[in-house]
Amino acid sequence: MITLYTFGPKFGLPDPSPFCMKAIVLLKMAGLEFKTDAANLQKAPKSKAPYMDDDGTIVADSTFIRLYLEKTRGIDFDEGLSATDRAISWAFEKLCEDNLYWAIVEARWMNDRNFNAGPVQFFEAVPAIVRPLLVPIVRRQVRRDLKGQGTGRHSEAEIAELATRGIVGLATFLGDKPYLMGDKPCGADASVFSTVSSLLCEVFDTPLLDATKKHENLVAYRDRLMAQYFPD
Repeated sequence: MITLYTFGPKFGLPDPSPFCMKAIVLLKMAGLEFKTDAANLQKAPKSKAPYMDDDGTIVADSTFIRLYLEKTRGIDFDEGLSATDRAISWAFEKLCEDNLYWAIVEARWMNDRNFNAGPVQFFEAVPAIVRPLLVPIVRRQVRRDLKGQGTGRHSEAEIAELATRGIVGLATFLGDKPYLMGDKPCGADASVFSTVSSLLCEVFDTPLLDATKKHENLVAYRDRLMAQYFPD
């Protein structure tokens, strides 16, 4: 039995982490039976979620979970795609995970209003006496991560400008197709759907939300895949 360790539903999303959402969707795409459990980041192999336990085999990181499923279950998440289309789908996946994701993190964690509306809830289990000390430490670490990655070196307006270009690119390429690459979902849809859902999260008042809502096809794409993979 596969156990996928995630954060669990929050902010009106199946998971606050687009990577955890991605892993859930991949397992559902594969038609595999699995259960979810709360991640313990202190025990996580890479100190992050998601990670998966497949009858004793531990696999960390959503992309390596995908690769593991392809190798061990004989699944081709991009079945039917040409080499060129596989390359395109991979490029859009990396746009989501290595660019738009960091814009989402910056908007949620560095903006005080959004932080108090969302990420502050992650500290509810921390003893009240410790919380005022721990929260600033974690936020500083997130700020360092953002700066190290590069996104944190830009102003909020500059981050929104770059993210908007990515959002427009997604909307333009998706067009009126039901899925990213055509009439059936591929591996990249797990990541793109999770990212678009996170961008459209109404809990956070950000330029990213406004930029994404302008594209009716992205909203419809989110709704369509949400109904397909998270009907409850």
